[in-house]
Amino acid sequence: MPEALFWGFAAASALLAGAGLAMVRPWSRRAIGLVTGFGVGALISAVTLDLTVAAFEAAGAVVVVAGLVAGAIVYSTGNWLLHRGGVVRHRKRSGGQQAGSDPLGIVLGTILDGIPESIVIGITVVVGGAVGVPFLAAVAISNVPEAVSATTGLLRIGWSRARILRMWTTVVLLSAASAGVGYAIAASAPAELTATLGAFAAGAVLTMLADTMMPEAFEEAGTAVGFATVMGYAVGALLVLA
Repeated sequence: MPEALFWGFAAASALLAGAGLAMVRPWSRRAIGLVTGFGVGALISAVTLDLTVAAFEAAGAVVVVAGLVAGAIVYSTGNWLLHRGGVVRHRKRSGGQQAGSDPLGIVLGTILDGIPESIVIGITVVVGGAVGVPFLAAVAISNVPEAVSATTGLLRIGWSRARILRMWTTVVLLSAASAGVGYAIAASAPAELTATLGAFAAGAVLTMLADTMMPEAFEEAGTAVGFATVMGYAVGALLVLA
């Protein structure tokens, strides 16, 4: 458990780094989109080449497919319910345009994207016996542009730097706790169920990428985001396969 908490905290700490970068100098929407695309590619490679492969080796193709589909259904259903309830109006946008200044809404929007990733970190500690370095690196990479984007928007609507840093610190701590939850669930489960959970988390993360990060990256950077995504995938693949 302590290892999962630590690595969950470490990956989420990239949010603080991104916030610091946004405070030092302004970032263009195109730059944010390109870095987001790179992070998307890195996450896809980590999920497909590391997490899903580990689940397949432990439990076979049927479990992997069932887990992926279940993860996609649960995430899509939750996202639909949030849209229906109006919660998503407060979620961050890649261009740094915040839909509102309600701090609870902004924090909630950030956590909604980060919880599946953090839970996966906890699961990989159990599945692989140690943290999945490729996935950990991919999450950290993707967190930077998200924090740059959100921090840019918060600065524009008048939030102080101290208030923004407090918000990100809260998110980092919640992400670490989510990694601990993933570890606790996987540690008490039999091997086949653990593999199913890994595939389930992979399906949820892939759905999140398709629903939020991919469209927003393309919106801000255009067709150039395709190249950035492939470069991110290549770097992630190098981490997994090297």
